[in-house]
Amino acid sequence: MNQAVLFPDSESWDDTLQCIRFPALVSGFQVNCALSAESLAHRFGGDAPGQWLESFRLHRWDLEEEAEQAIREQKDDDQGWFWLS
Repeated sequence: MNQAVLFPDSESWDDTLQCIRFPALVSGFQVNCALSAESLAHRFGGDAPGQWLESFRLHRWDLEEEAEQAIREQKDDDQGWFWLS
């Protein structure tokens, strides 16, 4: 699959879903990517959204690469979201 995947710097904490959500633009269309609080705590430690957002920003390139791989492999859920584990 030949797709251009871009990640704007617009991550945010989603209190309802308890995750960091971040968009990706795939061939001009926006898709949602996310990393749950549980995954964030396991990967980076911490226990608060502010800490996890900071960790996300520090590890942005690796996380975006992981999300891009999930997008290329079409590993979205039934709502079209790409969840990193």
